Amino acid sequence: MAFVEQLRVADLAVGIFFLGLYGAMSQRSIVKTIMSVGIMDIGAITFFMMANHQAEALPPIAPNPAQQMADPVPQALMITAIVIGVSVIAMCLAMYMRVAYRYGTADWNILIRRLDQ
Repeated sequence: MAFVEQLRVADLAVGIFFLGLYGAMSQRSIVKTIMSVGIMDIGAITFFMMANHQAEALPPIAPNPAQQMADPVPQALMITAIVIGVSVIAMCLAMYMRVAYRYGTADWNILIRRLDQ
């Protein structure tokens, strides 16, 4: 039980990332692969937000002393990463809809066989 008590949020975020990576590599369904990529994105964003987290840091607002303020740059970068991740997932789903309509399948193996013909 001592191992579980030593886990931090950043460690769990790495686990979530690799869980999504496993899902992306092992799924035959295109939709499940897209969902796994979204899980990887969540794991990466959580890791970068928690890697340099300081519990005593205050929000970067004017009346707070500069030494105690949290760095706003990682937060801004992660907001940008969230927007990009949502856009990538939306584009993947749009491409999936087009492929499913044209080839009539949501299975990677069947799609590859139909593309080779």
